[in-house]
Amino acid sequence: MALFGSYKTQMIEPERALPGRQRPIVVPGFHRVLGTALGPPFPEGSEQALFAMGCFWGAERLFWQLPGVVTTAVGYAGGFTPNPTYMEVCTGRTGHAETVLVVFDPSAISYGTLLKVFFEGHDPTQGMRQGNDVGTQYRSVIFVSGSQRNEAEQAKARYGQALLRAGYGPITTEIVDAGPFYYAEDEHQQYLAANLWGYCGLGGTGVAYPIEQPSSDAGH
Repeated sequence: MALFGSYKTQMIEPERALPGRQRPIVVPGFHRVLGTALGPPFPEGSEQALFAMGCFWGAERLFWQLPGVVTTAVGYAGGFTPNPTYMEVCTGRTGHAETVLVVFDPSAISYGTLLKVFFEGHDPTQGMRQGNDVGTQYRSVIFVSGSQRNEAEQAKARYGQALLRAGYGPITTEIVDAGPFYYAEDEHQQYLAANLWGYCGLGGTGVAYPIEQPSSDAGH
C-alpha cells in the first residue's frame, strides 16, 4: 500500500493537521463476504472493537474469517482530520492509523480472542511501521472503550513478555480511548476479497500469544 516515497514517522501536531471536511465522504454499504451491513445500527447485543495493525487490507481479512464476527470494515481512527480521504491519510498529515472495525457477538467470540488475533497477526514492536509500510498510519493501536481497556492492557503486558523472551524489542502498541471512526472508501472495504492477488505486507512474529494459566488453587 506504499504510495509515497517520503513517510512521516512522527505524529503531526493537531494544529498542523489537514482540515478535512464536516460531511462524511463515505456511506457504508454491505460486507462483500459476510453480506452484513458495514454501518450501524448493528444487531442488538453485539459489541465493537477497533484495531490498527498496519495495512488494513490484510488486517480486516484476519477478522472477517472468525466465527462470531458479525461484520468488519476498514477506516481511519486516532487522528485529527475529520472525514479524511485515503490519500490524505497517506500524507501523514491527518494523524490517523489504518484501522479495522470489528463488530462481534460476545456470546460466540470473546474480546480476548480478538486480542489474540490482533497480537499474533502483526509485529507490534516496530513503532511507526509494519514491514515495508512506513509511517504513522501503520502504527499498532488498540482503541478501547469501557472494560476493554483493562483487558487490552493485560493482554499487551502478557504478549510483551512473550516477545521479550523470544528476543524481540519492547512492544510499541498504543492503547487509547476510542474516538471517531471514519469509514474508508468503498474500494478499500474487503479489498482482498475483491482483489484475490492484492498486496498484503502484514505478517506476525511467529510468537504465540500465551494463554493465561488457571490459578494453582483452582478447584480447591
